[in-house]
Order: sequence, then C-alpha cells, then structure tokens
Amino acid sequence: MSAENVLAEAAGAYRVALGERLVAAYALGSLAHGGFSELVSDIDLGLILSDPLGAGDALTIQAVAGAEKARGSELGQRLSVFWGTPSTLRGEREGGRFPALDRLDLLDYGRLLSGRDARAGVPRPSARELLVAGAEFAIEYLAGADAVAEIRRPEVLLAHGVRRVTKLVLFPVRFLFTSATGEVGTNDAGAAHHLDQRDAPAGRLAAAALAWRTAPPIDEQAALQLLRAELVPLYLYYIDDHITRLDSVGRRDLARAFEAWRERIGEASP
Repeated sequence: MSAENVLAEAAGAYRVALGERLVAAYALGSLAHGGFSELVSDIDLGLILSDPLGAGDALTIQAVAGAEKARGSELGQRLSVFWGTPSTLRGEREGGRFPALDRLDLLDYGRLLSGRDARAGVPRPSARELLVAGAEFAIEYLAGADAVAEIRRPEVLLAHGVRRVTKLVLFPVRFLFTSATGEVGTNDAGAAHHLDQRDAPAGRLAAAALAWRTAPPIDEQAALQLLRAELVPLYLYYIDDHITRLDSVGRRDLARAFEAWRERIGEASP
C-alpha cells in the first residue's frame, strides 16, 4: 500500500467516524511539502473538526488511528494524526493536538484531502511559540536516557536502523532552521541552512543523513565513524544555540532543562 493510499484510507475512516463534524482533512509533513521517503518518513494527517470540542473527540481520534495502524501495513504504522477545531487552532480554547510547528505546516503546506478549506482565521505561530514548541518536543523525545545513550554511543543508534538515525541527526538541524527563520523546518531546507553556517559543526553528517533518507549507508563502518565524530558536536551546538534563545524569551525553565541535557551528552564517554 502506498503512502497516499494510507493517507486516503485514514481520511475516509475519519469521515465515517466523525460524520459532519469533520470539516477538513489535510496531508501534512513531507507528503504535503515534498521529500517523502518510504524508507523513513511519517505519514502526517491533519483534521479540523467543527466546534465545540466534544468530550469524546480525543478517544475517537485515537481509536480510528489505532484501527488504521492495525491494518498491518508498515507505512500504516507511521500514521500521525493532528487535530483540532477552529477555536482551538485560534488559541481561544484548549484541546486537540496541533502543536505550533504543525500549525505552521498546516498553514503553509497543508494539502486539502477532503472537505472545505478551514484555515482562514488561524493565526501564524509566533517565533516564540515555534521556539518553545520545538524545545519542548526535544526535551520529551531527544533528551531522555535512551536517546542520550544513542547520541553518545552511535553504535547503539545505528543498530536501531536508518529511520532512527536520520531522525536523531536531522531533528536538531530542522529546529535550528525554524528558530532562525520562522519557517517550516523541512529536511532539505534545514540541511541546506546548516551547511550555509560557517561556524556550524557536523556539515558532513547533516548531508549524509539527508542522503540516507532515500539510500541507507552502504558502508556502515564509515557511517559509524561519521556519527562518532560529528553527532555529539551537532547536539552541543544545537543545545547551546537554544539555551541562549530560550533565555532571551524568558523560558529559563526550558533553558535549565537544556543545560542539564547538555551535561548528560557532554559527559566523558564510558
């Protein structure tokens, strides 16, 4: 089953489950802005439901996503669903799941799959919102013990496969791009921006990871050596950049979390 088929079937399942409450369904991520890789990419679906937010909406969204993933296709396992109502997307009410980075993607690249376009009136996330959202994501998904072990011991990371490798290399590259430009951090744009920064380390690694998204490394030993040489410097550069940025917008709590993360990554290798 192709990625487009997975996306279309998921959108159809939500139309059945939500009925008239489903205002619009969108392709997001690389299926919307380009660069999709069957090897490593997620399948991102955005849903806008009619107001008001229902008490059972979250359970419905989760149940349909679970059923679609249970259909058994490898690509189907990568389905990620973002959702909200016009009022939650405008920030007038809490609820749904549409972080700032993904709202920006919806506004700039969302490809309408069904329904009517409902993005009018949704404000663009501010530079501060984008910075904080990326930082919160990083602390949750990249700063835990398992991820730190992968960053400090690339042989562990490489054993987890090329999808995990490319994500751990390109996430900080993409976050650096978005924090500097206020634009969606696609893999291509993030890598190009990183390579343009004279003081940025790990240019070879960023370029290699971009290539690995479509063709896994043939020489795993060479890939391991590159990861050993450049992955920790990349993360220290990203973390230092964001400590300064987070301090500048008054998020000292997140800056402290980044400082603690830096200490864990920068410890002497065992």
